[in-house]
Amino acid sequence: MRAKDALYRAFTKLHGAVLFRSKGRVFGRAAGMSVVGLVTIGRKTGQRRTTVLTAPIAEDDRVVLVASFGGDDRHPAWYHNLRADPEVQVTLRGTTRTLIARTATGPERVALWERIVQIHRGYGRYQQRTDRQIPVVVLEPAGGLDAEPNER
Repeated sequence: MRAKDALYRAFTKLHGAVLFRSKGRVFGRAAGMSVVGLVTIGRKTGQRRTTVLTAPIAEDDRVVLVASFGGDDRHPAWYHNLRADPEVQVTLRGTTRTLIARTATGPERVALWERIVQIHRGYGRYQQRTDRQIPVVVLEPAGGLDAEPNER
C-alpha cells in the first residue's frame, strides 16, 4: 500500500467517525465546500465502504463529486465501487439519503467542470497532474426530486 493511500484511509476514518456521528453537522465544510459522507458497496467484497469527500456542488436536487484522488493516475476506490453499484448513501447537512450515481459526460461534464474549478481551483491542478480525465460524478434521487431522505 502506498503511503498516500494509508494517510488517506487514516484521515478518512477519523473525519468520517465525527462526520457520521454528527450527521454532517461537525466537519461539514472544508476548503469552502460541503463535506459528505459517502457509503458505497465494495465491488470485490460486497461490504459497505465509507469515505469522506468534498462536494463542490451540493444542491437540493443533486450532489456533485470529483473523483480526483489528488491528481493520482488511478481512480479512487469509491469511484470504482459506485460504477459497479450506483446506489449510494450520502450524509450531508444532518441528513442521510439514498442517491443514484452517474458519471457526467459530454456538454454536462464540461459545464460542471468549469463550475467546479471556479469553486475550487485545486481540481484544475489535479487534472494537470494526470493523463486520465478526472470523472465528475452526479448523485441524484432515484425517484426524482420528491424522494424522501432516509432516517439514520
